[in-house]
Amino acid sequence: MEISIIILCLILSAFFSGMEIAFISSNKIYLEIEKKQDNFLSQILTKLTENPSKFIAAMLIGNNVALVVYGFYMGDLILKCFISFGCQFSNITSLLVQTAISTFVVLITAEFFPKVFFQIYANSLIKIFAIPAYLFYRLFYYISTFFIWISDFILRKFFKTEGDQVQLYFSKVELGNYITEQMSSVEDNQEVDSEIQIFQNALEFSGVKARDIMTPRTEIVDIDLFENISALKELFIETGYSKIVVSQNSLDDIVGYVHSFDLFKKPKTIKSVLMTVEFVPETISIKDALNLLIKKRKNVAVVLDEHGGTSGIITIEDIVEELFGEIEDEHDLDEELIEQELGERKYLFSTRLDVEYLNETYKLDIPEEDSYGTLGGFIVNSTKEIPQKGDEIVIDHYHFVIEEASNKKIELVKMTIKE
Repeated sequence: MEISIIILCLILSAFFSGMEIAFISSNKIYLEIEKKQDNFLSQILTKLTENPSKFIAAMLIGNNVALVVYGFYMGDLILKCFISFGCQFSNITSLLVQTAISTFVVLITAEFFPKVFFQIYANSLIKIFAIPAYLFYRLFYYISTFFIWISDFILRKFFKTEGDQVQLYFSKVELGNYITEQMSSVEDNQEVDSEIQIFQNALEFSGVKARDIMTPRTEIVDIDLFENISALKELFIETGYSKIVVSQNSLDDIVGYVHSFDLFKKPKTIKSVLMTVEFVPETISIKDALNLLIKKRKNVAVVLDEHGGTSGIITIEDIVEELFGEIEDEHDLDEELIEQELGERKYLFSTRLDVEYLNETYKLDIPEEDSYGTLGGFIVNSTKEIPQKGDEIVIDHYHFVIEEASNKKIELVKMTIKE
């Protein structure tokens, strides 16, 4: 009988400890969504969460009651074991041994493991055990109300603060955690819901820098300010772009851009249809860049490096795509980035692939720095020049063979990792 009561008390203590940590660790947005399901369980969850302090107090009271009963019977059982084995201890020694054994059992079976388990699976377990938790919540309701009243009185009287305040809003961290959970639950062969993806992008929006989404300097298509209109028309036809950057002498002196629609005005010179650009540093957030472009009523910004040189360009379309995904217009090219595993430690990569993406996908451990973001940027940053087709380059234990390149940029490389 004693053993049954001890086991029951340990189970109850584990339950109360687990539900306490599950309530604290559960995603509040997830609970709010579950409460809107209009079923019996949603009603129970609503009652459990309408007064968080009372629920926590009820779980603590239940846990303490279970531990008191456990301590009484466990101490008696240990004492009987001492007698049956003929162990003779003084009263103090016997008390210390009983306390040590009882505490060890409680910490392992009713505290540590339950709390870890309930914290990991908080959202699921709070739903599974909602009904028994509600029964104990009602059982200890008046006792917990009394203790809450005492604690609130002390807080107001001596600390000049309110006791129990229900949070009516959600933090950015809670929103991010919920979206991450939803995205991680999607199988590899399924697409993430567009609304969830937009929500995730919105949460990360303020942390994205201009250098993360810009068109790098090596890929900018430009034309000199004093070129004739015929050359500009040919460049629009050749590239299929809707905008062409205009510079004087070099890309470090960009003076504006021309939109393809302006050619319908039949201009005589490029300068007559030239539109100005804004200049922003690499470290500016795209949120601030977007606000600046809208405020200045400009569509294109030149991204400057720490030396004042042109690092790349960004457009309002680039920034909006970061939030809503790819926006295809009649000028977008259907370009597919190549990534192939040719053999053991051998790859064929487009140089526009992000270094961070390659490291995560292929476990390459390529150095990541603020001065570049793509594989091509890594190669150019290391060699300080633009390699040509057929060149072989060794950077640390990475061996590159340039498969495709122009005088402005590298397109495709074969990469081998040497031990």
